[in-house]
Amino acid sequence: MTRPTVLLSLVLVSVLSAAGAQAQTTGVARITPQEIDAHLRFLSSDLLEGRAPATRGGRIAEEYIASQLRAFGVNPGVSDTSYFQRVPIDVVKADPSTVKVTASGKANANLRFPDDVVVWAGSATDASSAHGELVFVGYGATAPEYKWDDFKNVDVRGKVLLVLVNDPPASAAEPNLFGGKAMTYYGRWTYKYEEAERRGAAGMLIVHTTEAASYPWQVVVGSNSVEHRLLPRPANAPAPIGVRGWITDSAATALLAQAGLNMATLRKQAESRDFRPVSTGIIIDATMRNSMQHMAANNVVGVVRGIDPKVRDEYVAYSAHWDHLGIGPVVNGDSIYNGAADNASGVAAVLAIAHAAAEGVKPRRSQLFVFVTAEESGLLGSAYFGEHPTVPASKIVAALNMDVVTLAGKVRDLNVMGDDKSTIGPTLASMVKSEGIRLSPDAHPEAGHFYRSDHFSFAKAGIPAVSIGAGDDYVGHPLAWGQQQEEDYTAHHYHQPSDEYRSDFDLSGAAQLAEIVYRLGTTIGNANTVPTWNATAEFKALRDAQRKGL
Repeated sequence: MTRPTVLLSLVLVSVLSAAGAQAQTTGVARITPQEIDAHLRFLSSDLLEGRAPATRGGRIAEEYIASQLRAFGVNPGVSDTSYFQRVPIDVVKADPSTVKVTASGKANANLRFPDDVVVWAGSATDASSAHGELVFVGYGATAPEYKWDDFKNVDVRGKVLLVLVNDPPASAAEPNLFGGKAMTYYGRWTYKYEEAERRGAAGMLIVHTTEAASYPWQVVVGSNSVEHRLLPRPANAPAPIGVRGWITDSAATALLAQAGLNMATLRKQAESRDFRPVSTGIIIDATMRNSMQHMAANNVVGVVRGIDPKVRDEYVAYSAHWDHLGIGPVVNGDSIYNGAADNASGVAAVLAIAHAAAEGVKPRRSQLFVFVTAEESGLLGSAYFGEHPTVPASKIVAALNMDVVTLAGKVRDLNVMGDDKSTIGPTLASMVKSEGIRLSPDAHPEAGHFYRSDHFSFAKAGIPAVSIGAGDDYVGHPLAWGQQQEEDYTAHHYHQPSDEYRSDFDLSGAAQLAEIVYRLGTTIGNANTVPTWNATAEFKALRDAQRKGL
C-alpha cells in the first residue's frame, strides 16, 4: 500500500467515525463545522498537489469524493456502479514565435502579439489560421427577446469579425435593454465566439476596453497568451473559427482609421437596432503553430432518490468544482496552489449536504450531486455535463452551485449570482428572511459574474441555476470588515499558493451556508411547482421548449 493510499484511508476512517457518532447521537445528519473541516483539511493538503485535472493529485481528489459519497449511502450517478463521468480535455498552446497577425488592403500593419492583439486557436489543431476581410459587426448579438440582430442576414462566412465586448447599452427609453446595467450572456466573449462559428466566420477579434470588459488588458494577456484547455468538438458542431482573439482599442482605432473609418462613430452606430455590418476593406491574415495534448479528468456524480413516484425522476442538482491550479510558479517559497477557499470549501460544503441528504428525510424529488472538473480551465467539466447530462436536462428542475464558501464565520447576507433571473432567488429570499438574512445585490453586475462559474453551464442547458455564497455582512463585525476580508483574499490569496488550509478558519459560516443551500434544495424538491426563468432571462426559450417536450 502506498503512502498516499494509507493517508487517504486514515482520513476516510476519521471522517466516517465522526459522522457515525453524530448520527447515533442525534438520529439526524446535521451539517457541522467539524465535518466541513475534515473534508477541507484533506482536499487542500499538499498531498493533492493543488488538484489540477488529469494529475495524480486530481485523481486522488476524485477518488476521495467518490469514496465519501459511497460511505454516506449516496448512489452512483453515472451508471449503476460508477460515480465517474470521464471528461476529455484537449490542451492547445500556440508557439509565440509563430504568431503573426497582419493587415493589408485598405490598411497595412503588423499587429504585435501580445501588445496589440492576443490570439489563439479556435480548436485543437497543429496549426491555426484565419484569412479574410475584417467586418465590423457591432456587438455581434442576435437576441430575439430584445428584437435585436446585429447581422441583418449579411453573409459573413470566411470573414474575420471585429466585435465590441459587453452588451448594447440601455437607454432612457429602454432602461432594461439587455439587462440594463447588468451584463447578459450576449455580452460575454464566449457567446460572441459561438455566434461567429454558427455564422461560418474565419475568425473574430474582440475590441478591448477596461471599462467594458471590467478588467485591464494585462488580464487578457495573462489568461489567453498561454495554453488553452478545450473540450473536443462534437461531430455535429459548426466548423470552428480558425482564430479567436482580442485587440486593443487603440490598435483597432488606428487600423480602422487607415481605411477611413472612425471607431467612435462605429461604436455609436452599434448602439442602434438599425445597425448593419460594416465591411472595412481590410484583409486580416492570422497564423500560428500549436502544440497539443489529449487528456481526461472526471466529474464525480452521485444521486439520492426522491420518495414520490410521480416526480422522483426530477432532480435538484448541487454542484461544486473540485479542481484548482496544481503546481505552479514559486511564491514565497511555495509552489503548490492548494485552493482551500477556491474550491475545496465548496466541495466540502456539498459533500456535507450529500451526507445530510442521504441520512435525512428524503424530499419528493431526487437530489443530484455533481462535483465537476476543470472549472479553472473555462468551466469545462460543467460544460461537458451540460452537454452530456447523466439525467435528462429537462428533468433537472434547479441547479444550486457553491464556489468559494466563506471561511470567516456566519453572515447576515447572501451573495446569489442569478437571483434576479429565475424564481429561485425569491424562493431563497423568502426562506431566509425570518432568520434575519437577506440577499445583497451584485455590487458589479456589469462584470457578468453570473457567467463565470459552473452554474452557468446548467443555465446554458436551460436549467434554472444560481450560485450561492456569503455576502459581506458578518455576525459580530461591522460591514466594512467583511469587505476588507474579500479584498484581502482577492489581493493576496486568490489563485496563489497562500490559499491554503489554516487551523484558525471559522467554519461556522460554511456550515450555515451549507444548511441554507440544503434547505433550499429540499424546499424545491418538495414544492408543487418547479422553478422557472423570468421573462427576460436569455435561457427561458430553451427551457420552455424542453418542458413542452416532456
